[in-house]
Amino acid sequence: MRSDILKTGVEHAPHRALLYAGGLSDKNIKKPFIGIASSFSDLVPGHAGMRELERQIEKGIHSGGGQAFIFGVPAVCDGIAMGHSGMRYSLPSRDLIADCVETVASAHQLDGLVLLTNCDKITPGMLIAALRLNIPSIIVTAGPSLEGHCKGETLTFIRGSSEAVGRYRIGEISLEKLCEMEHCACPTIGSCQGLYTANTLACLTEVMGMSLPYCATAAAVSSKKKRIAFDSGYTICELIKGNILPRDIVTKDALRNAIIADLALGGSTNSILHLLAIAQSADIDLSLDDFEQLSNIIPQIIKLDPSSTLTMTDLDNAGGIPGVFKTLFGNTPEFKDCKNLLGLKVSDIAKSAWVDNNVIKPLDNPITNDPGLAILHGNLAPDGAVVKISGVDKDVFTFRGKAKVYNHEEDAMKAIEDDVVVAGDVVVIRYEGPKGGPGMREMLAPTSLLVGKGLGKKCALITDGRFSGGTRGLCIGHICPEACMGGTIGLIEDGDTIEIDINKRTINLLVDENILEQRRQSFKPYQNEVPKGYLSKYQRSVTQANKGAIAQ
Repeated sequence: MRSDILKTGVEHAPHRALLYAGGLSDKNIKKPFIGIASSFSDLVPGHAGMRELERQIEKGIHSGGGQAFIFGVPAVCDGIAMGHSGMRYSLPSRDLIADCVETVASAHQLDGLVLLTNCDKITPGMLIAALRLNIPSIIVTAGPSLEGHCKGETLTFIRGSSEAVGRYRIGEISLEKLCEMEHCACPTIGSCQGLYTANTLACLTEVMGMSLPYCATAAAVSSKKKRIAFDSGYTICELIKGNILPRDIVTKDALRNAIIADLALGGSTNSILHLLAIAQSADIDLSLDDFEQLSNIIPQIIKLDPSSTLTMTDLDNAGGIPGVFKTLFGNTPEFKDCKNLLGLKVSDIAKSAWVDNNVIKPLDNPITNDPGLAILHGNLAPDGAVVKISGVDKDVFTFRGKAKVYNHEEDAMKAIEDDVVVAGDVVVIRYEGPKGGPGMREMLAPTSLLVGKGLGKKCALITDGRFSGGTRGLCIGHICPEACMGGTIGLIEDGDTIEIDINKRTINLLVDENILEQRRQSFKPYQNEVPKGYLSKYQRSVTQANKGAIAQ
């Protein structure tokens, strides 16, 4: 065992003495040492129920013949960090989490890991760590919240809070109604109810084979989730015995399966950043070209909140990810017969799965032949930009409008609040990229406000920052190169015409090239406040979004 370096031989008496100090017995010290990397936090609703799941995992490990050790890693709630300087820490926390897990597992020579996660950046951070370490590992995602209800109206976090603010601003609902909705929007612990980033990554983790079947969709408050946690603890002991490693499971085919599922589900645009970073940690060649190639052949078969009223509860009841396998496998040649940690192939899971075609549509009758996500190119984004097609109304697949330019999210928010932004505008929010922010903030607040004020189908919003998985409307992010790196987005002036064509996958600034060249000659990047501490380190090392925004 890897942990033998700590516990066998006379020379390791000091190590054993310290381990005995923690209560280990002579019997337990001989067992595999298994870390439970827990991201429990009272601050994060998606993680607040993890203490019970820790116990279930621990029971599973001890039942399977291992010795469990729980250790903590950071967790950021994007919803709470949203709309202020705290959001600059969200994406950087992904790399911090990977570093934390790597550090603890390597310093203590753990034999295996159970990675207990849920929300947006924590899941990819833990996957990155597992692939870096390449020791037996299994992911447990803590599960989605149940949907809320308010006087006959079904609510989710986005509809019941962020978009409700916009409805209040235009007088559609009263302040009293807004207060009622915010109290009812999130009735239980768990990740937000729709196909936002947390649940998208949970689904893709299961698709890649790194979590047990139904883990992604089982509700945080369900007995099913507790059983999955126990079984995951038991399974890690089997993985150690069989020396089953993450890089055996997360292959190029498995990652491409994840892309296909992402396109079919209409998941969060953030998944593109994270899959690119996960691939790099496993030394797998994956690029935006893979997304672009697959997006031309994969239709969307599921539509969940925020793009519809269906939630993760509905997806779970409709068959979960095994139901998605049953729909895709054998009908999409690109979807390969990869195996999961249990040794089950996609075909095995699909064979025994049940699927409700009212929720998970068959491939010959999809919701739309357009994929859920797409990559755009053009003079505004020569290195690519990302749009969540599933959240865009077909009436605005082609859009031409005048630019209103803002160097901060806060400035754009004020303009939308004050009705400076009107129908036909393209809101440009720049200097919010990985380096320029730094931290590549999500723009849920302005996009939700636009929708709430009735401008979701009348305006576009483009940024070198990111969007929440809860975003809907004509919103294009990850524009590369970003403004601070001299990207064209930094050259846009108020009143310039911008043209977006989702069908053609293009985004262009309709300004004469001679004029753009003149602007380039005199271009001086806007300088946000110089960051200190962790953000300063992150800014110096982070790559562009089309490379996964990885801190190297």
